[in-house]
Amino acid sequence: MKQQKMNRDWIATARTLNEALPYMQRYTGAVVVVKFGGNAMGDDEAMAEFARDIVLMRQVGVNPVVVHGGGPMINDMLKRLNIESRFVRGKRVTDKATVEVVEMVLTGLVNKRIVQAIMDEGGRAVGLSGKDDDLIVCEPDDPELGFVGRPIEMNVQVLRDLFAAGIIPVVAPVATGTEVTETYNVNGDTAAGAIAGALKADRLLLLTDVTGVKNAAGEVVTAMTPDDVRSMIGDGTIAGGMIPKTETALKAIEEGVRAVVILDGRVPNACLLELFTEHGAGSLIRSADLPPVRDRV
Repeated sequence: MKQQKMNRDWIATARTLNEALPYMQRYTGAVVVVKFGGNAMGDDEAMAEFARDIVLMRQVGVNPVVVHGGGPMINDMLKRLNIESRFVRGKRVTDKATVEVVEMVLTGLVNKRIVQAIMDEGGRAVGLSGKDDDLIVCEPDDPELGFVGRPIEMNVQVLRDLFAAGIIPVVAPVATGTEVTETYNVNGDTAAGAIAGALKADRLLLLTDVTGVKNAAGEVVTAMTPDDVRSMIGDGTIAGGMIPKTETALKAIEEGVRAVVILDGRVPNACLLELFTEHGAGSLIRSADLPPVRDRV
């Protein structure tokens, strides 16, 4: 009979699984919307790791929804097609030619790549966009920006139907409008926040290329309330690209999302660290009248 020494790494793994059990039980049946983007989308290994995390979430009873961006891929395709970009106040104008490229890249290349990665890891996934079943209906966010949309109507029953079938929805942020044949490009964070709000999700995870929201000393703030966020925006502590992310978080909480987490998607297993460990990951924002932030209740 073979004898095998117990490896310390195996013991540590078993202990980690044991400690994760209460959090897995706590999230059984919960809806978690994950905004996926950034550098991880262009790296095959990072994509596979993200897909495994999503499949594991589904395996332990969580209902994940993946909402993705794809800005770098859109830029690359516009260059290849010799379509020049025009900007107003630093924001790209999405004209008819551009929105056609956006739809092609997001709903085709990017969306199906994520679906395939999840399927390769043993999950079941279906790719769709905000145009499917009128999931996201938009109006122009700013007439000067062309076909850039702001969600005004959400129809999330199709996502609930996929949950019931054990399928992971992967959503491209392309939406329909109120007029026939209209197509809108929607910011990925905005789309994720709108979907999370309509589903009254337990968590909205915004994966970024930074470690979280930082205070004036440059330290990541792990626990915040909406009032904290507004104060930090007001005094300039939260600035630049972090402003729209935190504003998305505030709107999602107003619409019924229990908590929003802004976390570093470059960290291995970032979603699992946030959901299934005591310390969590990144900056968690939720109302002050709820229990302490890191107790996962």
